[in-house]
Parts: sequence; structure tokens; C-alpha cells
Amino acid sequence: MYKKYILALVLFNLIIVMAIINITALKVNHILTTPAFLLNMEKTLAPPVQTSYEKLNETVSSGQRIIGYILLEQPEKITLSEEDYEVLLRIVEAEAGGEDIEGRMLVANVVLNRVADERFPDTVKEVVFQREHGVAQFSPAYSGRYDRVVVSEDTIEAVDRVLAGEDISEGALFFASRKHAGSDKMRWFDEHLTFLFSHGGHEFFH
Repeated sequence: MYKKYILALVLFNLIIVMAIINITALKVNHILTTPAFLLNMEKTLAPPVQTSYEKLNETVSSGQRIIGYILLEQPEKITLSEEDYEVLLRIVEAEAGGEDIEGRMLVANVVLNRVADERFPDTVKEVVFQREHGVAQFSPAYSGRYDRVVVSEDTIEAVDRVLAGEDISEGALFFASRKHAGSDKMRWFDEHLTFLFSHGGHEFFH
């Protein structure tokens, strides 16, 4: 008699345990299938989103560009020595001190595009002070203006943004101010290079 009682009690407890397990499983299954849980899991398992800027250029009737940005992937940062950083700040100020932030960034972009191009020297200082057939590639470097400028906060911002990875130059390797350049120099630009765009007082070429 006691054996039957104990057996019945064991069966009863087993039924209760199974019922608890089933209820718990149902709750877990419900949680796992809820949209909120699935969304959180997607966020957890998804690779981190990397962001950066990509330019959107629109040309207005004057030929000037309107530069906008969309978010893309993390741009590659550029590291310079202290000397090259100082040279870049000074040449940007000397060449584009009267331009807006984008105009200053474009000059910095051109210098760094040359550093990255095998046809030009490998450092900012060498690029800025390069002479080709006796002609200075960046005239302020030899006119004395490079030494006289006072680097502004706008120029520091522009250069730092370029070093952080922003490139709005479309690969430009040359720029000139048609207003101030001689006709012979601009003729060489027009005949030997590919015009890309104008911004501020400069025309950019590749």
C-alpha cells in the first residue's frame, strides 16, 4: 500500500515538474520570437557600422561646386611628422588663406595627393618645396609668403579634417588661379591637364 502511495506521489510530482518545464519553454519561445528580441539580437550580432563622409558635388551656373556629404565608411586617417604638419598648415594658409574651409581643404588634398602619387616626392615638405625645371610647384614656398603667414583657426580645421580622412579633391594633383596666373602657365594647364572643377578662386586639374 505504501509503495502505491509513494509511486503515485512521484508520478504527481513528475507531472508538476513537466508542466513547469513546458510553461517555461513556452515563455522562452515567445520571448525569442518577439520583434523586439529579434531586433536586439540583430543589433548585437551585426558588425559595427563604420562611418565617414563622401562628397556630393553639384555645379551651379557659375561653375562653382556646392559640396555636401553623406555618411559612408570610416575614412583612413593620415599621420604626418610635426615638420610636415607645420609645412602643410603654412602652404594651405599661403595658397588659400582667403578661401572658405572647403577651399583650404582642397589645397591640402592636392598636396597629399601628390605625396601619394609616385610621380611626386614622398613627403609634404618635399612636395611643397619641389622645383620642376627650375619652376616652383607652390610659388609661396619661394616668394616669401610661406614664411610670413600666420596660420588661422580655419586653416587648422581644414587641414585636420583632411588628415582625418576627408578628401573632396576628386584626385586633383594641380590647381591654379586663372585670375592671377600668367596666360602661358594657364595655357599649359589647359593643354596638358584634365580640368576637374572650380572652387573659390582656384581651378583644379588632374
